Amino acid sequence: MTSIDEAIGRYRKEWSQFDQAARLTAAHLRRRAARARISCVITHRAKEVSSFITKAQLKGYADPWAQITDKAGVRIVVQHRGLLERTLQLVKDSLTLVGEPEDNRDAPGGEDRLQYPRLHVQVQAWGEEMDAAGRPYECEIQIRTEATDLWARMSHKLMYKPAAHEVPSDVRRSLYRLIALVELYDLEVERGVDALTLHPDVTRSNRLLEEAEHLYRTFTEHSPRRDLSEEIVDVLIQTVGPDTSAYLERLAVFAEERRSDLERAYSDYGPNSDHFLKHGRYVLASQPESLIIFERLSTAKLLLHGIWLDQLPESLLADMADAWGVFL
Repeated sequence: MTSIDEAIGRYRKEWSQFDQAARLTAAHLRRRAARARISCVITHRAKEVSSFITKAQLKGYADPWAQITDKAGVRIVVQHRGLLERTLQLVKDSLTLVGEPEDNRDAPGGEDRLQYPRLHVQVQAWGEEMDAAGRPYECEIQIRTEATDLWARMSHKLMYKPAAHEVPSDVRRSLYRLIALVELYDLEVERGVDALTLHPDVTRSNRLLEEAEHLYRTFTEHSPRRDLSEEIVDVLIQTVGPDTSAYLERLAVFAEERRSDLERAYSDYGPNSDHFLKHGRYVLASQPESLIIFERLSTAKLLLHGIWLDQLPESLLADMADAWGVFL
């Protein structure tokens, strides 16, 4: 058991290790989520020392070091409620759990109340680093929908006050009433995603871009421009034939078989390269549709070139051919 002063002193010394634990855990989950084709945003942080001090002093913990479990934290934000269970299972399959998940989404007796749906999982952090006592570092994983994440961040700013300054009850009630809108938003997003499967033309482009995004995230964490992706994919889909499923399988095989070549291309011309950051060249190498372009340059170059010239600037394709090491 540690005192408050001992816990604060230890956390100051080990903050960088907790930061590293959170970063490695988030990176591991990003790779696993990409391979599982789960669309999500994964962020990480080590609790600020000032926040640790405040929590330790205000909460009255008997053992603050053991009881403050979110020293390292990872947040996974998914598009809608229908993806929460798949994401929870991904965490269970990818990391070693410490205890049972804290999951009150469907807790009995809460049907008549508005409450924040918590889904938190305590895990051993990814990696081999141990603390001073020879134990693996732990990390708290929060799993939320986009709507719930927005509500949680907003309400935290408004309601996180010291006990001596209670938030007025009418304000608290207003914030919790918003939970009903969060639930409705999540349900409508899920319904909309499901409804898109009934429209083949829209679905083909979306499926192609979604697969490219999943594969792309196994190479880089860069956030691409969605509007540009949609414009380029609308052209690329004209080159892959009517059987989208078969092409998606070929694209996945291509990404694995040519992984070393793709890693080289993204390193030399991608989002962290001097070509992109300093000179603004090779723009499409920083986009997920680049995978499709590289595959088409390898297997259907003439078809791609002919269709591209009618609809998009040739310079964009020429840059990609240069990055891939082929001649148009």
